[in-house]
Order: sequence, then structure tokens, then C-alpha cells
Amino acid sequence: MNNFSYKNATQIHFGQGQIDKIREEIPAGSRVLITYGGGSIKKNGVLDQVHAALRGFTTFEFGGIEPNPHFETLVKAAELVKKESISFILAVGGGSVIDGTKFIAAAALYPNDPWEIIQTYGAKVTQAVPFGSVLTLAATGSEMNNGAVITRAATQDKLFFFSDHVYPQFSVLDPATTYSLPPRQTGNGVVDSFVHVVEQYVTYPVNAKVQDRFAESLLLNLLEDGPKALENPSDYDVRANLMWTATMALNGLIATGVPADWATHMIGQEITGLYGLDHGQTLAVVLPVVWQYKKAQKREKLLQYATRIWRLTEGDEDARIEAAIEHTRQFFERMGVKTRLRDYNLDKSIITAVVQKLEAHSHVKLGEHADITPADVAHILELAL
Repeated sequence: MNNFSYKNATQIHFGQGQIDKIREEIPAGSRVLITYGGGSIKKNGVLDQVHAALRGFTTFEFGGIEPNPHFETLVKAAELVKKESISFILAVGGGSVIDGTKFIAAAALYPNDPWEIIQTYGAKVTQAVPFGSVLTLAATGSEMNNGAVITRAATQDKLFFFSDHVYPQFSVLDPATTYSLPPRQTGNGVVDSFVHVVEQYVTYPVNAKVQDRFAESLLLNLLEDGPKALENPSDYDVRANLMWTATMALNGLIATGVPADWATHMIGQEITGLYGLDHGQTLAVVLPVVWQYKKAQKREKLLQYATRIWRLTEGDEDARIEAAIEHTRQFFERMGVKTRLRDYNLDKSIITAVVQKLEAHSHVKLGEHADITPADVAHILELAL
């Protein structure tokens, strides 16, 4: 196993009714900015619960953070933080709201052009306004990690940054807040969580038995409970297991000591930035064809995946790998997430634009072996048509 380190300081409050805990986590006398997205938290009562928990605090609100949070929107929030001397930020929403809040927290204290935060992948961040989160969508794991993905709408650049200064100080995970999610968001969330896991699992063996078994348990949870969440959206036990699985998928635990791929995410980010597809949709399109294209390099782990996840134990090894890839595609489809570019009215004309964006962002050596070039991406996208 490779050398590794694990750092995470986020306090988790998990379970129904845990929103009340935020009053214990935010310092007395804080001036609190509540950030959120399109306003669904006003309809489902979550915002009312938050305000009740913050009774006695001076609060402000900033809504309208996009599903792929826009730099242009977030800098306005950062200006509000400075103008109102905000001392604590509370993100209430899914991964996009939490990602956006991480940027707001860093940008509000950044002395130069805040786009530098993104351009340097967070390397220049030295401080951030403290923040916490109330999670309402299980998908990205942003509630317990130090990464964020931000889109500059004006230039169609979707990029990420990391900083130890933007770990949430706490996150409230109440599965009941996810009951009212539309099926599309539930499906996207399950796909996102699934791909997070396999991008840290379907690489090559490094004798990391604990990490492998941990990853496999998360995948089996998603396969079992993902469809159930579509069938019965208000099943607390199902929602609770999906929420905790999504958090565990990208909080650094299954990443310890193992290689990671992330080619699917890098390619998918460019498709979202250029054409506006949901993040989960791009992952469902790209992952199966990345595996198809790189199945020789991923052979051992694909066979392990086929055996342990899909119980494919008999017959030709190549056929088992093909079947595992197809089963994965069918699972995404079962979650309501289409898996071909043509399903989103996209054709081969997008390939040049996606490749050019990857080159512009210097993402030219992708995958666990850094051997997926822009030319390879072009072939991968051809397979996705």
C-alpha cells in the first residue's frame, strides 16, 4: 500500500432533527450569512428550521447559487460578506451550494482577484471565513471535504480548487431534508456517489484490502438503495444510508493509500461547462466508455469489480468485464440517468470543443497512469455517441 495521510476536521451531526445543533456550533454573537440555491428550502421547511435554530443571531441571506455554481454569482456573495462584516457562513443545500460557499469563504478574505483561487487550484488560499453546512442532497461529499468545483459562466470554464482552510467546521446531515428531491436529482446524486467510489477503486491493485472492501460496501449500498429512493422517496432508512454513503465516498477515507483515476470527472466537467448537462449526467455518459477504452490497463480491478459487485464469476474474463461495464450502464439508466451523448442531443461536433478546453486547462495527462491524452479523450467521446 502507498504511504498516505488523512486530514479532516469536520464535525458531523447525523439524523432527523439535527438542524437544531447548529446553534451550538456557531459562536455566540456571530453575524451569519445563510447561502442557498434556487429556493426549494423555503418550500420544504428547511429554511424555517434553520432560522429557528439561529434565533438570537444576526442573519443575512444570499440565494440563487446555481447547480454549477457560477463565479460571477459567488463574488457578489463575497462582497456581501465584506460589506456586512459576516463572521460565519452557513451553506444550506446540496454540493453546489456547499462548493460555492467554500469559494465565498475564501474569496471574502482574498486580497487579489478571486479568480486566482481557481487558477492556482487553491494554492494561494491562506484563510477563509469559517462556515458550516446543512446538507439537503446526497451526492458530492462536499459536506466533509476541502474541495469545490466552480464555473466561470462568461468563459465556460469549470474548474476546481482545494484548501485545508475550507473544510466545513460542521455539517448537519438530516436524511429527511432529501424527501422532496425531484427524481432527477436523486438519480444524479446516486450516480455521482457511485462514480466517486469507482474512480478511487477501479484502477490497479496495491494490496489495499481495507480500502477495497470499504469501497465495495459503498457500491453495494448504492445499488441496493438507489432504486428504492426513486420508488419510495420518503423512506428514512433508505435516504439515511444513501446520505452517509455519499459522504463516505468522497471524504478521503477510501482514498487513503490507493491510486485514483478522475478522468471521468475531468472530461465530464468540460461537457457541463460547455453544454450545461447535469454533473451526474456527464458521469453516466463518460465512465462506461473510459472503462471500455482503458480496460486493458484496468483489467485486474475490473475483474475484481465484476466478481465482487456483480457476482460475475463464470466464463471468459473478457466477457465478464464487458458484462460488468454493461451492468453499470444499465444501473445508471435504472436511476433515470441516460448514458449516451445522443440522449442529450449532443453529437461528435462537441469533441473538438471538449478537447480544446482540456488542453486550455492543462488537463492533458488524465487517469491513474496519467496516460489519457487529449487524443485519447477524442476516441473516448466517440465511443460515447
